[in-house]
Amino acid sequence: MSLEKLHASNADQADYWNGPGGAVWTEHQDWHDAFLQPVAERLIAAADARSGEYVVDIGCGCGATTLEIAQRVAPEGEALGVDVSGPMVRRARQRTPEDLPARFVHADATVYELPPGNIDLVVSRFGVMFFADPAHAFANVRSGMKPGGRVVFACWREARANEWAIVPLRAARGHAPPLPETGPEDPGPFAFADQGRVRRILGEAGFVDVDLQPEDFELDFAIGRGLDSAVAGAMTHGPTGRMLRDLPEAARTAAAESMRAALAPRMVGDRAPVGAAVWMVSARNPA
Repeated sequence: MSLEKLHASNADQADYWNGPGGAVWTEHQDWHDAFLQPVAERLIAAADARSGEYVVDIGCGCGATTLEIAQRVAPEGEALGVDVSGPMVRRARQRTPEDLPARFVHADATVYELPPGNIDLVVSRFGVMFFADPAHAFANVRSGMKPGGRVVFACWREARANEWAIVPLRAARGHAPPLPETGPEDPGPFAFADQGRVRRILGEAGFVDVDLQPEDFELDFAIGRGLDSAVAGAMTHGPTGRMLRDLPEAARTAAAESMRAALAPRMVGDRAPVGAAVWMVSARNPA
């Protein structure tokens, strides 16, 4: 599956999400959906998709949020999932019931041509922080929105407030080379941590009534399946997954033991709760 069109600045992200990143998320789709379910539920409630609306889900991944929204806008509305990852788009299509008004495109939202003036609502669950030029991407999406259309998305706050990222990284430290340093505006999971930057991006893209609400969640590395599941999840998800991906087996085994030691004291029954700090962002296309 090839991209319909790609902005040159997003080439590195396209390579990653069509390669190892997309492969991991597709292989562990059930785990990721369960792990992020509390955030997805809050996002969908905040977005308040209504029957008959046309909704676009940016960075839709394997389609969990798109499919949920499609149920809410059915039967006359439609949910369109857009993602740069071919493997995840394929999985999303495989999961879609024939009678559900959901479709998916393998495309870069920075340049994908949306029908002008059709979109009622744009949503994203952690899919908008990976654009090299996010203001350009949001402006392109806004060009397809109705006057007064809404945008609602979830993005991570600062890394130090997110235990799901920090706990496994600390455990893996010493078993793998550190990840390359990234700048505060480089694409990545924490690229939208600065609320001033988010406001600037959306303002430059032409949106108004920009609002950011801090939301705190308790996520479960074990997804209710015990310590082994927690260790496996912590080793494959987020920055730690990238850091450990290409290690020799002996180093991965040692990292897994350190992860187990870090997570075991956190276990509550079969759960491994970790804190997550999120911005719930909303804005509006001017009338």
